[in-house]
Amino acid sequence: MQLPKHVIIKEVGPRDGLQNEKMHISTVDKVQLVNLLSQTGLNYIEVTSFVHPKWIPQLADAVEVLQDIKRHKDITYAALVPNMHGLERALQAEVDEVSIFMSASESHNKSNINKTIDETFPILEEVVVGAKAAKKHVRGYISTVIGCPYEGYIHPDKVLRVTEKLLEMGVAEVSLGDTIGVGVPTQVEFLLEELLKRYPAEKFAMHFHDTRGTAIANIMTSLEMGITKFDSALGGLGGCPYAKGASGNVATEDMLYLFDEMGIETGVDRQKVLEAALFIEEKLGKAVASKQMAIVRNERSANQR
Repeated sequence: MQLPKHVIIKEVGPRDGLQNEKMHISTVDKVQLVNLLSQTGLNYIEVTSFVHPKWIPQLADAVEVLQDIKRHKDITYAALVPNMHGLERALQAEVDEVSIFMSASESHNKSNINKTIDETFPILEEVVVGAKAAKKHVRGYISTVIGCPYEGYIHPDKVLRVTEKLLEMGVAEVSLGDTIGVGVPTQVEFLLEELLKRYPAEKFAMHFHDTRGTAIANIMTSLEMGITKFDSALGGLGGCPYAKGASGNVATEDMLYLFDEMGIETGVDRQKVLEAALFIEEKLGKAVASKQMAIVRNERSANQR
């Protein structure tokens, strides 16, 4: 088994995790969540989104959160940005890195962005140019890289087309998202085989949702194919507002258990991530989905008997 010695975890819980939660989380609590995550050893935290509050009301306080967090100089604090208006607000809040997003599936892109894929490209290119002019790195998300709630299986050629365009725009890295969590290792392998014929593994991160319990298996396949960057959300938070049935992201602490036990370095303290997960679980008023948090709850229950 060919495995890397070190991987990078990109924590997306404060943005991708919270955007789908019905329970309103206060600005103060969002700031505290990011501050807790900043103490874990993570070097990348996606803090919020500058999508219009009408679409994602949970993240309407994006500017305030970014301005109020206690920043660490060795951590990149990123945000999702859909257009130039969003970019203006993100730069006002001194975001470190800009994330843009679109889908490999035409139907999902129309549902999510209300535009065709071809109509989306010039809008995102404008954001990339503006962000780079402000000396910000830009990351690109591609959703539905394996399956779409409307179209079913997505062939790698569709993913390759969007990847090519984003990289031509000047995006530094592409995050490949199994948005509805339908992917299995053979599909992940097929997708990466096609992409890695054209581009180095360093250009990609993997973003798995665990809807059907296959995220960890898909991570293993990605590792063996040379991928060393992975998105995750503490507690397994998340979902997709425009993908019916999609459950949360792979849990950061579950992924950390895998890496820690295999001797793959992350620089991230799993116990501190669990403490942050406990914090947000209490604020949400419900149990989060991760396996590690279930163990913590069971141990606490046993100790109280």
